[in-house]
Order: sequence, then structure tokens, then C-alpha cells
Amino acid sequence: MSRQRISLRTEAPLLVWLVLVWGALWQDFSLGTLVFGAVLALVVVHTFSLPPVQLGGRFNVVQFVVAVAEFVRELTIASFHVFWMAVVRGRTMRSSLVAVPLRTHSDLILTATASVTGLVPGSVVVEVDRAGSTLYLHCLDVATAEGADRVRETVRTTEARLIKMMGSREDLALLDTGDRARIGGTA
Repeated sequence: MSRQRISLRTEAPLLVWLVLVWGALWQDFSLGTLVFGAVLALVVVHTFSLPPVQLGGRFNVVQFVVAVAEFVRELTIASFHVFWMAVVRGRTMRSSLVAVPLRTHSDLILTATASVTGLVPGSVVVEVDRAGSTLYLHCLDVATAEGADRVRETVRTTEARLIKMMGSREDLALLDTGDRARIGGTA
């Protein structure tokens, strides 16, 4: 079975990312290391059948600044909350597994949402259902349905920020209309 031909423009983000990861792993961003990383990235991309990274074709710098500021705010609040739970409540807190269905079926937005969510203390992404576009989180201090709903709303707010920052125009249009149908797929 031959691999579908993908344009260099579509593959470029993946190649750049692999080169940057290579430089970071070696902690060396010299020209030689980056060129070898580029050769290695091309071999990896053409040897293994990796799905193409589909970009939305847009990037909003203002929304990026907003997303970073909100992430730092959430990170700070969650850090103090986890600290308070550890010091005051100790072993008496309860945790839950929460399923969060996302609106988009974009692999990029799904991965970014899972990554940002997993970086916030108090929650860990335990599974990603790519086909159903659902994140499963283990969350501290969530013992009620209302607590689970707050987690879902927080994750969906993060998803909306990421869509506004780098989602496709279709994702953004559906998000702006407030359509309850899943973005990029069927409900």
C-alpha cells in the first residue's frame, strides 16, 4: 500500500516540529544538528505512515496572548488549589474521571487542548478518544455532577480559545454562531 502524496506545505509544520524536538533533545541548535535533524525528520515522515498535520491556515496573535494569559492564570489558581488540598484536606479529598466531549474533530486542536489541560495541576488526561473527539480526565477534588460540569466547561473554554487562536475558519464560524453541533463533524 503506497502512502498518499502530501504536499510539502502540509508536511512543513510536522517537519519543523520534529527538527525542533531533535535540537531540544540534543540541547544543541547548531546548524549541523538542525540539518541532521531535518534529514532524520524527512526519513521518519516518509518511512512511517503519519497523518498529516492539518493547520487551519490562520493564527491570531491577539488570541495567542489571551490564551497564554488565561493559561498562566489557570495554572496559578490550580497550583494554589492543589497546595491547599494537600495541606488542609490530605487524604480526605475525592477525585473523579470526567469525559469531556469536544466540539472539534481537528487533530491539532484536540492535541493542543489535551496538552494544555494536562499541564494544569489537579487534572491528568488519561485517554483521548480521537474518533469521538473526547478527552477523559482524572481530576482532583471533583465529587459531584456539578464539579464534573465545571471541569467540562473549563476544558471547552480552553478548546474555544485554541480554536480562536489557530482553528480553521469553519471551526471559528461554527464557534461564533454558538452552534451546539460538533465542529468539523456530526453531532
